[in-house]
Amino acid sequence: EEKLVVSGGDLVQPGGSLRLSCAASGFTFSSPALSWVRQAPGKDLEWIGSLYIDTKNTYYEDFAKGRFTISMNNAKNTLYLQMNNLKSTDTAVYYCVKGGPESRYLRPPWGQGTQVTVSS
Repeated sequence: EEKLVVSGGDLVQPGGSLRLSCAASGFTFSSPALSWVRQAPGKDLEWIGSLYIDTKNTYYEDFAKGRFTISMNNAKNTLYLQMNNLKSTDTAVYYCVKGGPESRYLRPPWGQGTQVTVSS
């Protein structure tokens, strides 16, 4: 019954910013963490970062450090991914999934994703 709905994907220019949202409904907190992952065309699923719900501690893959920020609004049960200084290599479908860094090994389906395209 739990559902994670991702929104906010768009076409943006290199150097631009975008914020993705992940709204949880029927959320039971079955995992201590939530993560953002992405899949670029022809590439494997890539872990972006994780937020641990109780502590709000965050962890990021190297490429995301300094550019991407994960946060959560507990009252709204919504997870966010703020992306700044976007690059063409950030073009991918972005997903919100249960779990921490181990989510990089998840098999599809990963739920609803949102397309982010970075192009001039």
